[in-house]
Amino acid sequence: MDLFIVITLALLAVMGIVVGVSNDAVNFLNSAFGSKVAKKNVILSVAAIGVMVGVMTSSGMMDVARSGVFYPDKFSYHEIMILFLGMMLSNIILLDIYNSLGLPTSTTVSLVFGLLGSALALALYNVWSGDTTYGIGQYINSGNALAIVSGILLSVVLAFLSGHLLMYISRVIFSFRYHKLFRRFGAMWCGITFAGIIFFAVFKGLKSSGLVPEGLIDYVNNHTALSLLVLWVGSSLFLWLLQLCKVNILRVSILAGTFSLALAFAGNDLVNFIGVPYAGYDSYMLAQQSSEPITSMAALANPTKANFFIMCAAGLVMVITLFTSKKAMRVIETERKLSSQSEEVPINNDATVAARGIVRGARALSEAIESLIPHRLNEWIESRFEQLPEEERGDANYDLIRATVNLTAAAILISIGTQLKLPLSTTYVVFMVSMGTSLADRAWGRESAVYRITGVTTVIMGWFITAVGGFVIALAVTLILAFGGKIAIIVVTLICVGLIIKSNVQGSKKKTKEVEESAVAKIGDTLKQSPEEALIAYTEHVCSSMEKVTMIYDRTIVAVFKENRKVLKDMVREAEEFYHSTRQQKYEIMPLLRTLQDSDVSTGHYYVQVVDYISETSKALLHITRPCYKHVDNNHTGLSKEQVYDLKCINDRVEEIFGEINTMLRTRSFDSMEKVLNMRDEMFDLIDEVMQNQLRRLRDTGGSSSANMLFFNILTETKTMILHSRNIMKSLEHFVH
Repeated sequence: MDLFIVITLALLAVMGIVVGVSNDAVNFLNSAFGSKVAKKNVILSVAAIGVMVGVMTSSGMMDVARSGVFYPDKFSYHEIMILFLGMMLSNIILLDIYNSLGLPTSTTVSLVFGLLGSALALALYNVWSGDTTYGIGQYINSGNALAIVSGILLSVVLAFLSGHLLMYISRVIFSFRYHKLFRRFGAMWCGITFAGIIFFAVFKGLKSSGLVPEGLIDYVNNHTALSLLVLWVGSSLFLWLLQLCKVNILRVSILAGTFSLALAFAGNDLVNFIGVPYAGYDSYMLAQQSSEPITSMAALANPTKANFFIMCAAGLVMVITLFTSKKAMRVIETERKLSSQSEEVPINNDATVAARGIVRGARALSEAIESLIPHRLNEWIESRFEQLPEEERGDANYDLIRATVNLTAAAILISIGTQLKLPLSTTYVVFMVSMGTSLADRAWGRESAVYRITGVTTVIMGWFITAVGGFVIALAVTLILAFGGKIAIIVVTLICVGLIIKSNVQGSKKKTKEVEESAVAKIGDTLKQSPEEALIAYTEHVCSSMEKVTMIYDRTIVAVFKENRKVLKDMVREAEEFYHSTRQQKYEIMPLLRTLQDSDVSTGHYYVQVVDYISETSKALLHITRPCYKHVDNNHTGLSKEQVYDLKCINDRVEEIFGEINTMLRTRSFDSMEKVLNMRDEMFDLIDEVMQNQLRRLRDTGGSSSANMLFFNILTETKTMILHSRNIMKSLEHFVH
């Protein structure tokens, strides 16, 4: 069984790297991707080189995983193996949940609190088993856990404020039309970036590698200000020379920053993924070398270094994950959307009350501050933040200036935190710096501020949930392993692996849906090249949408007849996804309309109409599926035979109308328009007749109130859905002609 645990830990180490890198990749890729500084493969290649240099030059110290949170001398060999296995299983599940949700979190926090939960579980197990040698508090090193919590708070506040301040100063200096002024002072400004990045890479990422002399590190630690000044002067001269050679030093700075953060990530955070499995391997080897059962794992408290080949293998897995992980791209997309300069697309469909209050308070504070600033000075400052026109802005989330500031602020802040021994989290620093720079850059305008704040608070709350969730899941899993023995170890391990596989399969399906949902945005790109092809693509999109409506409606009505709860639950989920995607398209249509030529402006309102009608159709469909599911889920009385018969007739007519509409849309031939209009009128007459019949039945026999309300709701929303479907067809006819 011990060998099985070691092998399992090795497999979990690989899985841990995959899920961990998928989440942490946002830390060093966001700025490069958000600014589109280079092609995707170029950015990933630079990051990959940084990762490999980081793992190969790292000392690989594993002290945190071995003894940073608990006292290993208090545990036996068997207990320590259960502790490590329980922590790894729970940690992978937790990180995969965050990746599936597209939320960045801290692998350090998940590691520390996972170990804390597992250690507490075994402490409780020993106490419950009658072992009174140690009290529960004697097993746990709570100091590090408190340090992590303080690190969260420090990271959030300091990173946001520093990013905001540095971005504000940078934008006031250069504005959004920065090219002319940048040719004069760009080298000096980017020199600050380079100095911070070099300091960060060398004295944080490589300080324990042995490549940097200890004497130099000690000197820098004692003369930090002077060291940064020398680096700034040297970097400025180097970048000035590159600028003379017509090199875009902003791109160089961003790629260098990406390399630096990737290097530091691999060199310092790799312990979060392989530290525990490696500690488990060391424990196994100690047990094999001992002729008697080991009652104390005090040896784990001794410093150790990971094997060079193991580190390189881990680095290769990290690199492969960078290039292949779809979930990594999803996490990156979350941060990119929250920091995007675009006002068109909301981050969340719903805004919280707190977010609305914060926006109103911020507006009031901003107006108060502006009233204290001289009018002419205020006008000049406002001119520095004047946005570029859409055609000049390009399709990047933000410009190279902000990307450079993101990397500079993060690198400098993490470096200073390291020098001052402040437990700052890399994830939290990078994310909050990005949020601070986006706020300073006026990206949080009135159109999207509440959605961005809601998104940011969701991420921040997720960070704290990481600590709580990691602790609770590890506690529960380890207790199950401790009490369940060998059978529990095998069963829980298989369940964990199964959940990860299922999650990745579902993630691939979700990615496909996301691609479908962005159809309108892609049509905008096509429109620039060929209006005719854009029309064909948009017509195809409308056809697919109407066919989806037909399918969901039919399956919902049939499931109500049969009281099939599972099918209704699936239809509610699909209807909700469809509704949210159509709502998103209403925002995506705005940049599309801007691409229309003057001669095509007259057709623009048809784009708007069709998108709006599809959205309203999806809303009516959602108002059918939700009550149907709620009715069956609450075990209410089913529909009467008369109601079932009436709805079958309605459903048949709906299928006929939708079938005819879909045929016309697919063929783009509207010869049957008059036929559809007649079918619609007949449908409305039928619905009115069915409603009158139901009112008579209510008077004569009564029946179930909940069933009657559901019946009337289906009829009303069906009528609404048919009305908007006809409008879609009518508007698309104008498209074609």
